[in-house]
Amino acid sequence: MSKGSASKTLVWILMAMLIFGLGGFGITNLSGGAVRSVGTVGDKEIDINEYARALQQEMNALDAQTGRAVSFGEAQAAGIDRGVLNRLIATRAMDAETTRMGISIGDENLREELLQIREFQNADGSFDRAAYSYALEQTRMSEAQFEASIREDAARTLLQAAIVSGVIMNETYGDVLLNFVGEQRTIEIARLDEDVLTFPVTEATEADLKAFYDANIDQFTVPAQRQITYAWLSPAMLIDSVDVDEAALKDLYTERDAEFNRPERRLVERLAFADMASAEAAKTRLDNEEVSFETLVLDRGLNMVDVDMGDVSAAELGDAGPAVFAAVVGSLTGPVQSDLGPALFRINGVLPAASTSFEDALPQLREELAAERARRVIDAQVGDVDDLLAAGATLEELADETEMELGQVGWHAGVSDGISGYETFRALAAVVTKEDFPQIDTLADGGMFALRLDDETPAAPAPFAEVKDDVATAWRRAEVVARLQEMADGLVPLLEGEVEFAAFGLEATVQPNLLRSGFVADTPEGFVQSVFEMELGAVSSAATENGLLIVRLIEIVKPDPNAPEVSNLLASVLDQGAAGLSQDIFEAYAQNIQFEQGVTLNQPALNAVHAQFQ
Repeated sequence: MSKGSASKTLVWILMAMLIFGLGGFGITNLSGGAVRSVGTVGDKEIDINEYARALQQEMNALDAQTGRAVSFGEAQAAGIDRGVLNRLIATRAMDAETTRMGISIGDENLREELLQIREFQNADGSFDRAAYSYALEQTRMSEAQFEASIREDAARTLLQAAIVSGVIMNETYGDVLLNFVGEQRTIEIARLDEDVLTFPVTEATEADLKAFYDANIDQFTVPAQRQITYAWLSPAMLIDSVDVDEAALKDLYTERDAEFNRPERRLVERLAFADMASAEAAKTRLDNEEVSFETLVLDRGLNMVDVDMGDVSAAELGDAGPAVFAAVVGSLTGPVQSDLGPALFRINGVLPAASTSFEDALPQLREELAAERARRVIDAQVGDVDDLLAAGATLEELADETEMELGQVGWHAGVSDGISGYETFRALAAVVTKEDFPQIDTLADGGMFALRLDDETPAAPAPFAEVKDDVATAWRRAEVVARLQEMADGLVPLLEGEVEFAAFGLEATVQPNLLRSGFVADTPEGFVQSVFEMELGAVSSAATENGLLIVRLIEIVKPDPNAPEVSNLLASVLDQGAAGLSQDIFEAYAQNIQFEQGVTLNQPALNAVHAQFQ
C-alpha cells in the first residue's frame, strides 16, 4: 500500500473534525441514532456520515462554481446526490470484492503505514501514540475502524491497479486515429455573390413574402420565455447619490500619479558588448554599411526579441538615458555605458509625455471612488434586505421600502441586455420555479438582486406584420443564393479535373494545410467536414448566408510517421486510448460486482440526510 492511500484516509478523518461543525448540519445526530448506513453492497455498509460528508463537499464545490449558494433542490435536479451515492456504491462494491478475494496488506504493512503518517509522529519522527488516540477520539472512530479503513483503501487500490494496468492499444488503432486527426487538405475556393448575377433580383410581392414567411416560420418564431420580475440595485444606480470626500479624491490621485503623469518613453532595442572596443568596432561597421543592426544581432546568436527593451523612460536607461533621448527616431546611437556594459541603441519610436491635472482626472476619480463606496453601501444592505424577504416582503414591497428598482423581463437564453447580462442572474433565471421564494443574490459588479418567476410563455410565431422587414431581407438573401446555386450547378461539372477557375472568370484563393479541426472564415457550418468527404480533384458548391462557394480539393496530405511531432502524437493517442479502455474495463467490472454483490438502499436514511440540506 502507498503512503498516499493512508494519507488520503487521514485527510478524510481530519476533515471530519471540521465537518462536525457544519453550521447545524447535524452529522452527530445522524450517527447517534440506530441508523448507521444509507445502504449496503453485499455485506459492506455505506456509512451515513460518509455519504453526508461527500454530499456536502459536492454542494460546496457547486457553490464555488456558480458563485452563489445553490439550493439542494437545484443540486438534486443536476443529479449531484445520485452521483455521490453511485461513487460510494462503487467504492463499497470494490471493498466487498477484495474481502471475497482475500486481498489484504497484512498487519506488518499496516504498521509501517501508520508509522509513516506525519500527523502521528513526535518531533524526532517516532510514533506518537497519544496523538494517534486523540485524532481518532475527535473523529469518533475506534482504532479498529480506522485501521480497517486503511486496509480497505489499500486493498481497493491494489485491485483497481490490477484491473486497469497492462492495457495496450494496437498500433493500427493509433494509425487510424492519427490519419483522421492529422490528415490535411488543400482546397481552392471561389466566392460568388449577387454582383455576378446577369439579371438583378427583383423586389418581392406581398404574396411572395407571405409564402416565404409560412414556409420558414421557424426563422420568425419567438423563443419560449420565462416571465420574470426582479428587484435590482447596482453601484451605478447609487453613484450620483454617494458622497465622495475631496481629500479621498486627492489621495487617490496621488496614489495613481504614475498613471496620470507619465514621462516621455522611447521604443528601444539594445545590443550590449563585452567591452567598449568591441562596441566601437561594431558601430564602425554599421557606419560603413558593412553590416545591418539585424545582422549584428544574429551574429551574436540572438534574436531581435532578445534585444527589444520595449518602451522605456530616460530614468530606466540610467547613464544611457541622455544619449538615447537626444537621438531621433530611426537612428542608432552609442556605444554608451548601460547596466549591461557598453551598448548600441536603436530608437524605433517615441511615446510623448502625458500629464493629466487633478482637475482633469477628477471626473474619472470621482466615478471610480463613488462606485467603490456604492458597492460597500450595497454590501452593508444585503443582510437587511434578505431579512425583509424572509419576513414575507414581496419584490414590489422591496422596491418601495429600499433603493432597489423593480423590473420585468421576458427571459430566454438569447437575452443579454441589462440585468440579463450578468451570469449569476442568467444561471438563476434558467432554473427558478414558481414555488421558489425570492432571495438576495449578489452580482459580479457588487450589485444585488432577487427574482420571481411569474409565468412561462411557449415559443410562438411572431405576427407577420411585426417581422415583415425581416422577412423581406431573408427572402432576398434566399433568392440570391438560389440564383447563384443555379449558376453553380452548371459550372461545377465543367470545372472538375484540371480546368482553371479563371477560365470561367472566377477568382479563386488557395486554403492550404487544412485539418479536420481547422476553420475557414465566412463559410457555412460543417464546411470543413464536407471538404474531408470530397474526392481528390472533385468540385462542389456550398451556400453561405449571402452567397455561394465553389470549392475544389487539390491535395491530400497524410501525416508523416517519421516526423518527431507525428510519432509523439501517435504515442499520446495510444496512451489516451489505453487509458480510456482501462476506465471502460474498470467501470464494467465495478458494475458486474454490484450486480453480483447486490445493492440495497435505505431510502428513509437517505431522506434524513437530504432533509438536513433543505
